[in-house]
Amino acid sequence: MTTKTETKLNWSDLLADLIALPGPPGQEEPVRDYVAKKARELGSVAEFDQRGNLLISAPGATAINPKPKIVVMAHLDEIAMIVERVDDDGRLKVAQLGGLLPWKLGEGPVTILSRHHLPGILSFGSIHTSSPTNPIVKARDTTITFESIRVFTGKTKSELTAAGVGPGTRVVVGLGRRDLVEVGDYISAPFLDDRADLAAMLLVIEALSLSNVLLDDVVFAATAAEEVGGHGALYLLRKLSPEIGIALEIGPRVPETPIPFDGYPTVWVNDSYSSMAVKDIELTEKAAEDVNLKVHRQALTRGGSDASCAASHGLLARCFTLAFLAENSHVYEITHKDSVVNLARLTEAVLGRLTGIK
Repeated sequence: MTTKTETKLNWSDLLADLIALPGPPGQEEPVRDYVAKKARELGSVAEFDQRGNLLISAPGATAINPKPKIVVMAHLDEIAMIVERVDDDGRLKVAQLGGLLPWKLGEGPVTILSRHHLPGILSFGSIHTSSPTNPIVKARDTTITFESIRVFTGKTKSELTAAGVGPGTRVVVGLGRRDLVEVGDYISAPFLDDRADLAAMLLVIEALSLSNVLLDDVVFAATAAEEVGGHGALYLLRKLSPEIGIALEIGPRVPETPIPFDGYPTVWVNDSYSSMAVKDIELTEKAAEDVNLKVHRQALTRGGSDASCAASHGLLARCFTLAFLAENSHVYEITHKDSVVNLARLTEAVLGRLTGIK
């Protein structure tokens, strides 16, 4: 176990660091290693499992509890693209990896995660044509899809093959497009889902470390492959068999449940996979009151979290999805500057209620 540091984590620095790291499903190691390093500095044990998940003990524990009562999760991965083939002219045919829509990215730089990071350009073609074969012409009447766009690489097919680029290679938003931007009282960046939640989880671990409270029946997990079906969490929770799962997520502002765009967290009372028990909704609201916060109830008609997906498979008796409120989703999100810290405060308070340390 590493000796804990007394240095207070800065949420903005954490978030900027995490956003800068690529982490598509199946290749989350840079993000995972960063979170593991920070957790160890806070006095937690951090280990990886065979599915690529990162397991983190409560601060002060000498080992990770193999059968915890509660698992707190935030996912490592981001939506991305996967190479389907390399065309003869060196352009890449790509498909979505997770719920990525090509118009969310627009034309612009991408990074090809081969043996060495290679630059590429997501290319839709010229608008100066009326040819029906051109993707832009098609887009005037129909939604543009990955079927008709390519990643320009500037390399030959043989050069790409020598560099290890082929079917299965991941392609992500360009590493030069990953800045954290302030807009008044708000911040924006790609992949706040789920980098903001990883930052919040680290803040919770830090708070427990500084309070010297040992929650040995709690395990924290940074999960793999959430964006492609929650695969990492399903593998992990089947092994750990906890009673309760808490997923930290994005709370997208949607017409179904209008919410003021403030810095307070949300709780998913319903989503595509599961509905939260009334007693747990009430527990969450009481926990928010414990730390002078309010929490918005949110019903989603699309989406799911590691916790709700696991609950739908019978792997959890009780599921919580706590989230930061955000405008936009699936690539470039906007949230309030207070949202990361407030989500961490709510999560710590919910843990207090669930473990009886309130």
